[in-house]
Amino acid sequence: MSKKIIAISVGDLNGVGIEIALKAHKEISELCQPLYCINAGMLNACAKLLNVAVPHDFKLHEVPGNFTINAGKVSAEAGKYAYDSFMSAIRLCETKQADALVTMPIHKEAWMMAGLEYKGHTDLLRKHFDKEAIMMLGCEKMFVALFTEHVPLKDVSSFVEYKRLKQFFLDLHASIPKEKIAVLGLNPHAGDNGVLGHEELRITKAIKSANKKIGYEQFFGPIVPDVAFTPHFRKNYTYFVAMYHDQGLGPLKALYFDESVNISLNLPIIRTSVDHGTAFDIAYKGEAKTLSYINAVKSALKLQPNL
Repeated sequence: MSKKIIAISVGDLNGVGIEIALKAHKEISELCQPLYCINAGMLNACAKLLNVAVPHDFKLHEVPGNFTINAGKVSAEAGKYAYDSFMSAIRLCETKQADALVTMPIHKEAWMMAGLEYKGHTDLLRKHFDKEAIMMLGCEKMFVALFTEHVPLKDVSSFVEYKRLKQFFLDLHASIPKEKIAVLGLNPHAGDNGVLGHEELRITKAIKSANKKIGYEQFFGPIVPDVAFTPHFRKNYTYFVAMYHDQGLGPLKALYFDESVNISLNLPIIRTSVDHGTAFDIAYKGEAKTLSYINAVKSALKLQPNL
């Protein structure tokens, strides 16, 4: 059986993504056929800065563009090229020339400097496919799905609405139909029955309604946030829903930073990503770790698209 083709978007070339791709190529090639969305000129410039040779079987999907690599710096040129690489990888999946997409990290400020309207990969995917993509991060030991992602903290409570929550739970069920999932409350002590906030009443209503439609109790909660990730709870749950970004990702990264991946659910294509940023502080120093990228590829190979 031929290996699956995985399109790799190279991310911000001023960061660590291309170093990781070159370092891990041999291991990744044993799992799949990687297709790197970059042109030879840019790749060779990166390899020269890293003082490494480009593997002879490093297959490229041409992405036009030419700019000077400026290691560890934010630039509009790098932001635009990261976007172009990502869009090329999406098109490869849409046209069935690739079976899945794995993304290297972008820099959101670089995208903004390039005049792009998107806050990141998931935001772009959501608008491109007109689907409510769900961001889930983690590893085999623990996964966290985010109800809200890149939303200012002051605005999160306004997003915690019954209908929106219920649809989120149903969409998550469609991607993860069999696992029981713990849902965190928004407020300290999960609101203490309304003493510290009323959002948990909406969360409870949405959980009950979603479970009724699903036909069994898949979602549990709302769980008190400050105990949700303790060993006691993690013995019983692998999957969690966090109401906002740092509520879920702070504990996850404290526990499993190097091995976690980012998975986009509820889309017609498979997309996974490393669970770290561009790491400008170590860019082109040969210090970048590959475990998250390798796990992202392995996760992509296991998933099936939600058509």
